[in-house]
Amino acid sequence: MSNLQEILTQALGENQLIIHPDQQQKLVHYLELLQTWNNVFNLTAITSPRDQVYLHLIDSLLVQTHLQGTYCLDVGSGAGLPGIPLAIIQPKHQWILLDKNSKKTRFMTQVIAELKLPQITVIHSNCEAFHPQHQFDSIVSRAFGSLHHFVQMTKHLLTSDGRLLAMKGKFPQKEIDDMPNGFMVENVIRLHLQGITVERHIVCIRRVNN
Repeated sequence: MSNLQEILTQALGENQLIIHPDQQQKLVHYLELLQTWNNVFNLTAITSPRDQVYLHLIDSLLVQTHLQGTYCLDVGSGAGLPGIPLAIIQPKHQWILLDKNSKKTRFMTQVIAELKLPQITVIHSNCEAFHPQHQFDSIVSRAFGSLHHFVQMTKHLLTSDGRLLAMKGKFPQKEIDDMPNGFMVENVIRLHLQGITVERHIVCIRRVNN
């Protein structure tokens, strides 16, 4: 058993996450690819195997219960977080991973090919220029700036009853107070990420008229 697999097994147990062994293998393979590419392209500042398991994988997986609908978008996906881990454990969801950095989109495309994840499409674009055929039920961001910016850049991509999910560290009260007109914070959920000391929240945002 690899070191990454051992760490992942422990982390899943601590966070009461039950995942099929095949999915666990794909998660480990994803981190192995990330480590290899990171040596050349600097995709993530988090480099220790333990931190990558907890802060990349487990942190992403804890979002799964807050997703709604079938069509999901990860904006500013970077190295594929949280979209790739979520797509691995939720294969019935259709994902688009959007990023304007061509090195990062090339990496995500390689991951999708090697892990055989046909439910994911990678788009090299910014939000303003992206106009797909259908809107999204859930739009997730992990490092996309302020809540105000997130809403403004993605509102044309959200279904009328869709949900925006912003992954944050500390409780972002100032950002919540600056919510754009037409949108409201439905809920702020504190994630209890076991096994590592870190503060994490998910801010759930909807249109006001729903």
